[in-house]
Amino acid sequence: MNRWVKGLTDRWTTVVPVLAGVLLLFTWGRELPGAVVAVAVVVLAAAVLAAVHHAEVVAHRVGEPFGSLVLAVAVTIIEVALIVTLMIDGGPETASLARDTVFAAVMITCNGILGLSLLVGSLRHGTAVFNPEGASAALATVATLAGLTLVLPTFTTSKPGPEFSAVQLTFAAVTSLILYGLFVATQTVRHRDYFLPVQKLGKQGMPVTKVEDEDEHAVAPSNRTALISLGLLGLALVGVVGLAKGVSPAIESGVSAAGLPHAVVGVIIALLVLLPETIAAVRAARRNRVQTSVNLALGSAMASIGLSIPAVAIASFWLSGPLVLGLGNTHMVLLALTVMVGVLTVRPGRATPLQGGVHLVILAAYLELALNP
Repeated sequence: MNRWVKGLTDRWTTVVPVLAGVLLLFTWGRELPGAVVAVAVVVLAAAVLAAVHHAEVVAHRVGEPFGSLVLAVAVTIIEVALIVTLMIDGGPETASLARDTVFAAVMITCNGILGLSLLVGSLRHGTAVFNPEGASAALATVATLAGLTLVLPTFTTSKPGPEFSAVQLTFAAVTSLILYGLFVATQTVRHRDYFLPVQKLGKQGMPVTKVEDEDEHAVAPSNRTALISLGLLGLALVGVVGLAKGVSPAIESGVSAAGLPHAVVGVIIALLVLLPETIAAVRAARRNRVQTSVNLALGSAMASIGLSIPAVAIASFWLSGPLVLGLGNTHMVLLALTVMVGVLTVRPGRATPLQGGVHLVILAAYLELALNP
């Protein structure tokens, strides 16, 4: 029975990415009728689940923290391509799309994915345990990147409005790449042990922890299987983001018809693109591998800023309109609250349902203010 279920899973997770790619090929650049939009949404959701499956296969083969890094970087690269494509194809209303999408990604990852993982992990296992050194380093990098790229443009005076001058934008892009590169080197080479999952050993909530280098309960897939999953992961993610672009006109029309701010489009795009990380992080938390969830959450936030801003900076050379990056007062307050609460969450190296709930409330406040500013 288990072998039959496994075979069925392997079949649909192989077919769905190919189906998403074919559908994307036939719908790219076309105005989609309502029935096709509905089909695209169904295939998009299935592609998200397939992407999570293949990401977990790759992660199991390469081990942590490389597994979460593969998923975070793959999703972010395609997210960046989506942002740049929409900005090139769009009009003046897309001037703030990069800012809205990147900030939405930061809030969803640092509050939604992190909070949900801590809540699930602590409810299921009593206390969610992770490595404070790795989590603190990741949060510090995210806070610095967000401050340099999303807060400073509001206060600079070289250009009117919340924009960087060309020199300032170049500096922000270069420093973003440098910081992200330094973090990846720290995570994967010099201090890899800071980002490996830890397991609770004691019985009463505040245990000694040990580092787990790999999953102890399953045989790792072969190199061939991992390579096939890596290819299907890329295809599934291309399908997810490409189909999200295809349905984005319907999303924009729905947002306009509902009388909602245009920034809501960036929130919806970020929610769609970050679905694979969200599902993977929650599943890891259920297995008591909360460090993997933390790696996915903060790593995705970091990659979203560290890769998106340089890409948008390059694209700005042929974009005719302005590039608005600076946050407004309300969003700066939410960012400051996120960083402050995040520091208090990660420093102890363990969390209860309360910490998860606090982060989820901050996300709820962000979503509510996005709908009703």
